[in-house]
Parts: sequence; structure tokens; C-alpha cells
Amino acid sequence: MKIALAALALSAGLPIAAQAQQGPGPTQGPAPMAAPAARKAEVVAGIRKAIAENYVVAGKRAGLDAALVKGLKAGRYDVADPGEFARRLNEDLYAVAQDKHLSLFFDPRMSAEIAGRGSQNDEIEDTPFFRTMMRQRNYGITEMKLLPGNVRYIRYDGFGWTGAESRAAIDAAMAFLREGDAAILDLRGNGGGSPEAVRRIASYFVPAGTLLVTFHLRGEAPTSSTSEAVPGGQLRLPLYVLTSNRAASAAEEFVSHVARLGFGTLVGETTAGAAYRNEHFAVPGGYVMSVSIGYPELPGGGNWEGKGVAPKIAVPADRALDRAQQDAALKLAEKAQGAQRTELEWTAALYAARVTPVAPARALAAYAGRFGPRTVAVENGALTWQRDGAPKSAMVPLGGDLFALEFDPRTRVRFTGEAAIAGLVIERADGSSSPVARE
Repeated sequence: MKIALAALALSAGLPIAAQAQQGPGPTQGPAPMAAPAARKAEVVAGIRKAIAENYVVAGKRAGLDAALVKGLKAGRYDVADPGEFARRLNEDLYAVAQDKHLSLFFDPRMSAEIAGRGSQNDEIEDTPFFRTMMRQRNYGITEMKLLPGNVRYIRYDGFGWTGAESRAAIDAAMAFLREGDAAILDLRGNGGGSPEAVRRIASYFVPAGTLLVTFHLRGEAPTSSTSEAVPGGQLRLPLYVLTSNRAASAAEEFVSHVARLGFGTLVGETTAGAAYRNEHFAVPGGYVMSVSIGYPELPGGGNWEGKGVAPKIAVPADRALDRAQQDAALKLAEKAQGAQRTELEWTAALYAARVTPVAPARALAAYAGRFGPRTVAVENGALTWQRDGAPKSAMVPLGGDLFALEFDPRTRVRFTGEAAIAGLVIERADGSSSPVARE
């Protein structure tokens, strides 16, 4: 009774993988009640069996079993709430194994589906639920946008795989990146998924036939993943991959390839450190147990279990996008000339000021007022800029009386005046400028 044989994904609340594992949402009606406390022994027995027969680190099986027996005898699991029961049990398991893939969660729908499918067809990718979920989430590709300097951005929230549909979605996203001058792949919220999705994306950045990883799974001969030919061939442009401590499992496999093969720059935080392959087992009471059943081995040996993958440019996750845009703009500016070079340098300065804020020369209120058809106002501790009838933009301090416009890096605003602000000059990357008096 297993599911997700090919999974490299955490069971605990990271986007695509977690959504697949959490079962019906609010629109599907309430979940059944938890199993009575008297049946907790039956639940724990099912967990002990799954671990004893499958856990990847044989030397830790006895310790895990002892922890479960101890918790059960002490009454630690005698709680009615299924979430609290799972939390306590997971806490005990993690204390022994330090394994982020080893965990219990309450999902009656998924538990029943696993139990009913048995060994006839035990891949989660084959279930209507998973395929519908993946289609509704565009196969993990949740955002694509054009950033200043023709930097192409993709947010990828899960390496889910359904075969042809996922392949087509990835190919379309890579075609979008191909027309950029640089690319950013955002994995900060990516909890993992399938090695097949990792292989497809990595294949766009390395030659076909490149050895990526070898998997050692319980009771099976080692299997290797090798890059494949893709439409249009390799992408040859600066690539930035955003990471966080929530990026896990299959996401970490991908960033390991980025770091090892050097086809991109990692920006953000060290990843979660969850390398094992897992399967899911139905246990009584509507619970599902994720058990690590294998491990990956990178060329040259080793993997990222327990340590994660460190970024080349270390910044807090919430500033990683700005930092990547800063670096991309600077690199593109080196090859540009004239107004385009100035625009890219100004773009880099804007994002540098967002990463490391700069204080203006005066209190923000000193800059507020009307300047021709434009209004400068203080809102939520920052300045805003708005031309009459046009959208509002945040103003980013660059030092002194100089500000950048958040949504237009080609334009800057320099306030003028000694004792008080008398006006401003709108400066443009093409060298033109427009002075405006304060009303």
C-alpha cells in the first residue's frame, strides 16, 4: 500500500507536494473525524510496521521503534485532535532520525485511496486527483513575468510530474526564458516533487547525456538520471536560482546541479537539507505515513541530506529576488552602451537600495507635496509618486535627495532646494531631464 514511488518531496506543508498530500480542500466538504484514542495503538502499530520494513537507514529503525513504543506507553499520543497527534508523533520521530521526509499526516481521502489501490498501480501521478491538482496549478509554474532589462522570471512551486502535460508546461516556460537576456528561477517555496521534472529543466542548461544523479532505492538496482535533448537546445544566458530554507528535496537536487555544474548562480538561503526518496503508506484512522526508502548520490559521491545546499550569494529569502535583479542588471550593463547601459546601471542601483535600504537626506514629510501634475505623498512609512490619472509608484531612496521609481528604473527624481524643498528634477536614462517647481 504505497504511493508516490518517485517522490522527492516533503510531507509537511510545502506547496505542490503538500497540496497533493493534504487531500480535500474547503470546497470538498469536511474531513472525517479522527480515530478514537483507543485506536491510537493501531495507528502506531501501522507506523512501526512501515518503518521496520522500509526505512532507508536500517541502523535507526530500532531507535525509531523504541521512541514510538515509549510515546504510546506514556500516553503522549492520547489526544483527540489528529493534527496534534501527528505533531507529537513527528516530533518524536525527528528527534531520532533528523529526517524531514519521515512524517505522519492526517488525510482520510488519500489514506483510503492508497489502501484501495494496493500494488496494482501505486504511483500518485496516475491518480485523477493529482492530475487535476497539477493542471489547476499549471504544473508548478505559478508565475512568469518580464522584469526590467529583459530579465525573464519564473516562479516554480513544485517539481510535480504527470508526463506529457508537465513536459509541455516546462517546455513552454523554457521557451519564455529563451528570449530573455537573463533569467530568474524562483524555488523559494518549492518543496520538491519528481526527479523527472528536475531532469527536464536541468536538460535545458547542460548538454544532453550529462549524468545528474544516481538513486539507490530499497530492494532495487541503482538507477541514474541523465539529461536529455530538449526543443531548441541549451539555454545560454545568465541564470539566477532563488533559494530558501523551505526549498527541499527535488528542489535541492536541482540546485545541487546548478552549484556543481555551474550553469547558474544560487541566491538566497541554504536549502532544507532533505535528500531522501519517500513512499507513502496508509495507516489506520485516516492517516498517511511518509517513509524514506532510498537516497540520491551525486556524481563524485554524497548528497544534501542534513546540510542543504548553500547559495553563492547569501541574503534573506525575502530579498533574494531584488539581489538577483541587481546582479543581473550589473552583468548586462557591462555589455551595453549609451542609454541602455545607464538604464541597466540605474536598475542595479534601485535593487541594491531595496536589498540594503539607504536613508534620504531629510524626513520623508519634507518631500511631500504637489509638483505640477504630480503628487508626492507619505504612505506607510515611504514616499509614493503619482501623476494625475496614472498608477502610483513607490519611491526608493538612493541617498541624499535622489530617489528611484520602483516601477520605472529609467526615471529618477532629484529634489532641489536648500532649507526646504523648492522643486524637483525628473531625470531620465536617455540624458533628458525636466525641472518642476513645487506648488
